[in-house]
Amino acid sequence: MKVQRFEDLICWQKARRLTNSVYALTRLPMFAKDYELVRQIRSAAGSSMSNIAEGFERWTRKEFIRFLDIAKASAGEVRSQLYIALDQQYITTEQFNSVEAAALEASKVIAGLIRYLNEHPTPSIVRETASDYETTPDLPAEFCHPLP
Repeated sequence: MKVQRFEDLICWQKARRLTNSVYALTRLPMFAKDYELVRQIRSAAGSSMSNIAEGFERWTRKEFIRFLDIAKASAGEVRSQLYIALDQQYITTEQFNSVEAAALEASKVIAGLIRYLNEHPTPSIVRETASDYETTPDLPAEFCHPLP
């Protein structure tokens, strides 16, 4: 499937859901008072989303994989910060489990795309430069689905 926009990548969609979940969680009264943790966890969640987009827009295989690696690491950072929030009793175990599951799902899908890109180094899915819009990446449907 030809992918025209980063918004069509399932990993970006999962990272977006994670970011929205983190923002909702950090609005809880107890959590919201810890400004530093709120800033840090929101930044990590947004970084996951943003790095997928930035890597896609650069779209040389090497750079895209590098930015996907960063996005995956940011999802892991969200999970670590969720433990802080849980330990400080800012969130319940149920809230923790819900957002942690979203972070794990984003990581899993990002890892799958990284694995695919490493195992299928075909030139048809790599732009020569970031500004080359003539060539669009061709990825299996399991990695992309246009948003409704």
